[in-house]
Amino acid sequence: MRNPFSGEQLAKIKKALLSADSAVDSGVYALGSSFSEVWSRFVGFSQDLRVRTWQRALSEISSECLTWGAIGAVGMLALAQPAFQATKEDWRKRVDLAVTFQDRTGVEIGRRGILQTDAVSLTDIPDHMRKAAMAIEDRRFYQHFGIDVLGTFRAVVENARANTVVQGGSSLSQQLAKNLFLSNERTLERKVKEAFLALWLETNLSKDEILKLYLDRAYLGGGTFGVEAAAQFYFNKSARNLTLAESVMLAGLFKAPTKFAPHINLSAARARANVVLDALVASGFMTEGQVHAARLNPATPVNRQRGNSPDYYLDWAFNEVKGLSDAGRLNGVRSVVVKTSLDPLVQKKAEEAVENNLRQFGSQYGVKQAALVLMEPLGAVRALVGGRDYGASQFNRATDAQRQPGSSFKVYVYTTAMMNGYTPNSVITDGPITIGNWSPQNYGRSFAGPTTLMNALTRSYNTVPVRLGRTLGLDKVVATAEKMGVRTPLRINRALALGTSEVTVMDQAAGYSTLANGGFRTIPYAATEIRDNLGNVLWTHEKDAPKPERTIPLQAVGDMNKILVNVVENGTGRRAIVPGVTVGGKTGTSQDYRDAWFVGFSGDFTAAVWFGNDDFTGTRNMTGGSLPAMTFHDVMMVAQGGVDPKPIPGLAPRGSATGTPIAALDPNSVDQAAQSGKLPRKTAVVLDEIYTLMMRASEQVAGVKPARRAAAPAEGTVNSAMFVGRGLN
Repeated sequence: MRNPFSGEQLAKIKKALLSADSAVDSGVYALGSSFSEVWSRFVGFSQDLRVRTWQRALSEISSECLTWGAIGAVGMLALAQPAFQATKEDWRKRVDLAVTFQDRTGVEIGRRGILQTDAVSLTDIPDHMRKAAMAIEDRRFYQHFGIDVLGTFRAVVENARANTVVQGGSSLSQQLAKNLFLSNERTLERKVKEAFLALWLETNLSKDEILKLYLDRAYLGGGTFGVEAAAQFYFNKSARNLTLAESVMLAGLFKAPTKFAPHINLSAARARANVVLDALVASGFMTEGQVHAARLNPATPVNRQRGNSPDYYLDWAFNEVKGLSDAGRLNGVRSVVVKTSLDPLVQKKAEEAVENNLRQFGSQYGVKQAALVLMEPLGAVRALVGGRDYGASQFNRATDAQRQPGSSFKVYVYTTAMMNGYTPNSVITDGPITIGNWSPQNYGRSFAGPTTLMNALTRSYNTVPVRLGRTLGLDKVVATAEKMGVRTPLRINRALALGTSEVTVMDQAAGYSTLANGGFRTIPYAATEIRDNLGNVLWTHEKDAPKPERTIPLQAVGDMNKILVNVVENGTGRRAIVPGVTVGGKTGTSQDYRDAWFVGFSGDFTAAVWFGNDDFTGTRNMTGGSLPAMTFHDVMMVAQGGVDPKPIPGLAPRGSATGTPIAALDPNSVDQAAQSGKLPRKTAVVLDEIYTLMMRASEQVAGVKPARRAAAPAEGTVNSAMFVGRGLN
C-alpha cells in the first residue's frame, strides 16, 4: 500500500509528537514537584502544631467526637426523613375538628375534637394560663431554638437523682411536633423525628404561633383537646375567664391527663396544681405572694359523673367522623353536629351490666375487664362499652383490642360449609384427627362419631370444624369472615378453625350481624346525620353511605340461623335466652381461659360480649356461657323492651298456641311459654328478672360460681402438642 505522507511530512509529525511527549513529561514532573513542596510545607506546619500529654489526648477525643457526631447527625437526619413527609400535607387542618354528638333522639351526649385555632386568640388566654403551661412544661420556651439543651440536661440530672422519671426533657416545640405528626410510642426513632420536627416548627412558625397551637391541641383528659375545650369541660367557662387556681389545675394535666383529671381524682389534681404553683415561683414568672391565694383556694371542677358521657362510644364515633372529613365528605367544614345511633338507655344498661357482673363475680372468676358492642343488624351501633372504667383507661377494648375468639369463630367455618353444599343435617365424623404433631380434642376427651353439623356446633365439638377447614380450605374460611364484616387480618394456621387468630369485639358483632340481617356484609357505624352549626345537612348515612352488599346466600344464612338458635336453646348458650325473643348465638373460650365470649343476635339486634384481662392472664375457668352470656341476656332484655320482635332471617315466626300452664318458676318453662305465646311477654320478662336476681343472690351468698340455668354440654377445648391443657372454645 502506498504511503500517503512524504518523507518531509513524516519528519514533521514525529517532531510534533516528541514535543507533545516532552511537554506532558515536563508538566507531570512540575506538578509532582509542586505537590511535594506543598506537602512538605504542610508537614512542617503540622509538626509545629504537634501536641503532647493531656493536650494530645484532648485533641484525639475531640476529633473522634466530631467524626462520630457528624456520622450520628447524618444517621438521625435519615431517620427523620419519613416524618418530614407529613409536613407536606395540610397539617393545620388534620386534627382541628370540633364535633358535637347527639344520641338517636337528638339530645347532646358529648363533644370531641378541638375548637378552631382562632376561636380564642393567644392574647385572650389569661397571662397566668400561658405562664403556668411554660413553667411546668418549658420555662425557657422563648429562649431556646426548639430543643432546650439546658432543660434536657437538668431533667437528666433530676431523674438520675430520683432514680425515676420526675422531669421531662422535651420542649413545647417537641411536644407539639409529637402531637401534630407522631404517635406516643417510646422509641429512639420517634425522639429523633420529634427533635427534627421541632426545629422545623421553629423555622416556619413564630414562638407565639407554636405556643398557641400547643395550647389548642394538647390532650387534657375527659376527651378534650386544648385549654378552651378543657375549661368548658372542667369549669363550664371559657378559657378567657380562668382564674389562677383553675389555670394551674389545667396546666397540671399536660403531663398525665388521665392521672390528674380533676373529675376522676380531685385530690391528685390539686396536688399537681400545687406543683405547678411551685414551678411558677421557681421560674420567676410569679412571686409567692401572687400564688398564695391560689394555694389556699384550689379550683373545684363542675360535677362530671362518669355515667353522663358514653366516652368509649364517642371516641370511636369521633374517629369515624374524622375519616369522613379526611375523605372530603364534609365539604371542608371543621365544626359539625353529629346525630348518632346511640340509645342512651341501652348504653346505660350495658355499662351497668358489665360493672355489676364484674363486681359480683369478677374475683371468683379472676377477671377484671370486659367489652361489649350492641348494634342493629345493618350496623347502626346502639351501645358500646370499651372497658370497665374510662377514667382509669381510655383504651377501647371493643374496637382496638385483638383477642382470640375461641369457638365463636366456628360460625365462619360452618357458614363456609353451608355455602358449599352442606346443610344442618349433613353428617360428619367427630373423631381423632392429627395435623403434623397436633391432635385437637373435645372437652371430655371423647368423640361422638358420626354427627350432624347442627349437633356438632350445638355441642361445640372441636374436630368437626377442623375437618371442615381442611376440606373446604382455610383460605375460603378467611374469605367468608371478611365477607361477613371481620376487618382484622386473619392469620391462617392449622388451629384457625378453633379461633386462634385474633379479632376485635366489633369484628364479631359485625360478622354475626350478617346472619341477623339476611346475608348483607355489615359495616358498623355511629353517625346517621352530620350537619354544620347552621343546621345545613352535610352528610347522611341513608343517602351517602355505601349500600349494603349481599355476601352470603340467603339459604346459607337460614341454615346457620337454625343451628345458632339451637345453640342457645339447647347448647352452651342457655344463659343468653331472652324470654319472648328468638335468639341465636355462640359461646367462645380461648386458650388457658384467657378470653370468654358470647356473640348473639335476635331479628332486631346483635351483641358481642367479651370478658378477660388486659395482661392476657387466664381466668379461673370462665367460659363464654357464664358472664358473657349473662351480660348479653341483661342488655338484650332492655334493648328488646318495647320492641315487637322481628323474626330471624330464614326462620319462621314462633307459633301462638296457648293452653299449656306454667309448672313453676322454672326458667325453662318460662322461656318456652313466652316464646310460644302462652304467657304475656311483659310477665315473662318480670318472672325472668326475678329468677335471675334470686339465682345471683344465692350464688353470691354461697360463694359459688353461677350455676347454669339448665343442663348444657361443656364447651369444647383443645389439648394437643401445640396447646397442651389450654381451653379453646
